[in-house]
Amino acid sequence: MSTPALFKPIKIKDLKLHNRIVIAPMCQYSAEEGCMNEWHLIHLGKLALSGAGLLTIEATAVLPEGRITYADLGLYSDQNYAAMSLTIESIRRWSEMPIGLQLSHAGRKASTDVPWSGGRQFLPTHELGWQTYAPSTVPYDAQGAAPLHLDKARLTRIRDAFASATARASRIGLDVIQVHAAHGYLLHQFLSPLTNHRDDEYGGSLENRMRFPLEVFDSVRSAFPAHKPVSVRISATDWVAGGLDLEQTLVFVSELEKRGCDVLHVSSGGLHPSQKIPVGPSYQVPLARAVRQQAHIPVVAVGQITGYDQAEAIVGTGDADMVALARTILFDPNWPWHAAAQLGGKVHVPNQYLRSQPSRYRDLFEAE
Repeated sequence: MSTPALFKPIKIKDLKLHNRIVIAPMCQYSAEEGCMNEWHLIHLGKLALSGAGLLTIEATAVLPEGRITYADLGLYSDQNYAAMSLTIESIRRWSEMPIGLQLSHAGRKASTDVPWSGGRQFLPTHELGWQTYAPSTVPYDAQGAAPLHLDKARLTRIRDAFASATARASRIGLDVIQVHAAHGYLLHQFLSPLTNHRDDEYGGSLENRMRFPLEVFDSVRSAFPAHKPVSVRISATDWVAGGLDLEQTLVFVSELEKRGCDVLHVSSGGLHPSQKIPVGPSYQVPLARAVRQQAHIPVVAVGQITGYDQAEAIVGTGDADMVALARTILFDPNWPWHAAAQLGGKVHVPNQYLRSQPSRYRDLFEAE
């Protein structure tokens, strides 16, 4: 039998992935002062044994005020660096899976409670809150606190913080950096005319609205080893009239590619409370397909991808080069094993688990 498309290796820069299954970044809201702890070791360690091609660490703030919640990860301090280094070192002792890191700044969507406590936004005066910043003084909703306008000094501070966090990630030895420019967070806020009302060189035209996200990308690309890939996660559309749409996104994609972006992870929405998203299986795949038809770099599709044949079809038909799993792989941490069994592929597993292969499958497992 020929190798299923989902289980064909792919090489990006010097990084070789055994298959096309990516574990998407998933916020855990369990950090302490931005630092990883035992939860992250358990959570990431479990996923690192799943047989996926790449594990991506959750949105990690480049500044304290860039965290979504007070319990978000950060990589803005020596303490953050030490905790993440220890966690990654422990995981890598037992898993060869490549590990990436998503770097983020939440902008106006920062200073919120954890989701299981309601996720409301705290006022700057609250003991768990702080002042938020954004391209313009537009709150997320009527109940939210208005962010402060980012002046050029703070823009420089944020751009440099992305570079500093990237340098820390490089010293840790992480394999991929993903710049988070999606889901209504700061870089997406600059891109969308719904949240960017500036009248300087960072607002107005699409060229101007792209300027700061591209400056951030350039700073990250420069701070990460040239042989290692840098990806960008984008929201291809706001799903709101008058907002960022696919046509504008394709222009942004072209600029990213010119600057050395290696992978595009295509999501959508998250910017505006009035968004109307047609949620359903593979609902974002058409957006990934449109990006892939233009781009000359690998594209990752994400969003309600749960079935083995569904994922195989997305990659096999060329709609995307890889698929990203989030809630699906939390529900079934061995999803790649089961996909390989269903499709006739092979999956890398730890030596300790080799004997778990059911007798009805032949040569399903490969040792790491």
